[in-house]
Amino acid sequence: MKYIAACLLLNLSGKTPNKENVKSVLASIGADVDESSLSEVLDKLNGKDIAELISSGSGKLASVPTGGAAISAGSAPAAAGASEASEEKKEEKKAESDEESDDDMGFGLFD
Repeated sequence: MKYIAACLLLNLSGKTPNKENVKSVLASIGADVDESSLSEVLDKLNGKDIAELISSGSGKLASVPTGGAAISAGSAPAAAGASEASEEKKEEKKAESDEESDDDMGFGLFD
């Protein structure tokens, strides 16, 4: 990934991504360079337009599920559970208030 990032930076600056240029970019941030990996990346990028690679890659990424739908679907049941809990609390308060009203009438179950 660091080799691709270095190639993109070089492309943006108008320089040709070759071994020397990529090494100088990576050396400026103190990154190690693996000669075989760098050669492989440069061989695959050789003769290709960076803009075309990005546009074709963006099209491929559009079909990849990101998990966003699962998160929003998971939050709906959680919200429903919260509303059920609040309804239960309201019912408990009503039940308690009914019991308290018996005490106010002057007699209780154990008087």
